[in-house]
Amino acid sequence: MVTYQQAVERLYELGHELARTPAHKFDLEQMRVLARGLGDPQRRFPAVLIAGTNGKGSTAATLASILQAAGHRTGLYTSPHLLRVNERIRLDSATISDAEFTTVYARVDEVAQRLVAAGELPHPPSFFEMLTAIAFEFFAMSAVDIAVLEVGMGGRLDATNIADPLISVITDISLDHQKFLGETIAEIAREKAGIIRAKVVVVTLPQHPQANDALGKAITECGARAVSAVQFVPPVSPGAEPVWNAGIGSCYRLTVMDKEIEVASPLAGRHQLRNIALAIGAAVELNASGFRVTADDIDRGIRSTRWPGRLQVIDGAPTVVFDVAHNPAGAWALRAALSERFPGRKLAIVFGAMRDKAIGEMAEIMFPIADAVILTHAASPRAATTAEIRDAASRTGCEPLLEDDVSRAVAQAKDLAGADGVVVVTGSIYVVGAAMAALNVAT
Repeated sequence: MVTYQQAVERLYELGHELARTPAHKFDLEQMRVLARGLGDPQRRFPAVLIAGTNGKGSTAATLASILQAAGHRTGLYTSPHLLRVNERIRLDSATISDAEFTTVYARVDEVAQRLVAAGELPHPPSFFEMLTAIAFEFFAMSAVDIAVLEVGMGGRLDATNIADPLISVITDISLDHQKFLGETIAEIAREKAGIIRAKVVVVTLPQHPQANDALGKAITECGARAVSAVQFVPPVSPGAEPVWNAGIGSCYRLTVMDKEIEVASPLAGRHQLRNIALAIGAAVELNASGFRVTADDIDRGIRSTRWPGRLQVIDGAPTVVFDVAHNPAGAWALRAALSERFPGRKLAIVFGAMRDKAIGEMAEIMFPIADAVILTHAASPRAATTAEIRDAASRTGCEPLLEDDVSRAVAQAKDLAGADGVVVVTGSIYVVGAAMAALNVAT
């Protein structure tokens, strides 16, 4: 019998999606074959698919919290994880247990090995395909009322896309993963639009003109129904709602389902207003399709949302901020939030990134606002070395310190920031996860 540790080790041995060889191209047919071998668990529960470049995890976590508050047994599948792979698969906000994970892994692995031996699969599933199959099987076994599925990358060829969504949600789209998704926002938007289905509601918001155009064409061609969540985005002009509060992310009044509620979100940053609006829009549409959700459920669900590592503030001397911003759009959102929340405070940034990211552009956005920058290295084969990050960031004129060990980098940043300063850990979810572990911050 396989142990939990063996299951996790074998999963990692399968390899990351982005390291595929030409013989291991993205192809949904392989995921469909694996799912059929399991009895198509993704067909045994209704689902919401959420794609986008930034904000899809926050939107998914908020929507799942709303559905749970409404009394629905809710599955949540997200990626990547901060510390433990179990974080990706949740049932009513609780992560899958080690025992449950091991049991479902063994079932999926047995089926995968049989299919490979029979020649029905040309090679073993990837890490993400296996995890997605585990999530589907676990949700089916747990008899969830509904599952909220965050798309891993893209949409059209993502392993989650074998599920037929009751509702599709598309968050903000920007440049990321160009090697796989396309060099322009229009091309990337077309890939994200792959989660749209005929006659299915698509909840989104106005955004970049290229994305709007590509999504509009896809919705029309599919015969889907577009729903804008713009009515749930509060005004952000000076002196208007929302009222920002240091203890929570935001607090504002909003009319939902003809009832005024006070939205109090623990998710900080103005960019979260759009993600919250998308979650509300999806919840309203689910209510219209038979999944009862009230305005009070939306209120309670938003208040109860937990999504660690996203502009997460840990009070102390100094204050520590964790944010998994890993592309230029995320870096701009983080920069704006820091300027708003910590004006005049000394900033020390701990930064590490994956080699395939726009490191130079992120550095040009973030480093100029810092009093000190410490470059570090995540425990991932995809991670850029500190020297590579330094070279990519050379145009900033910044003279960063280099420290490969994340925990030592954080300690150094604390000393540089001083008791009244702010330490910001960002650039990669792996760096943020390692820093949270070093500081014993729960996920």
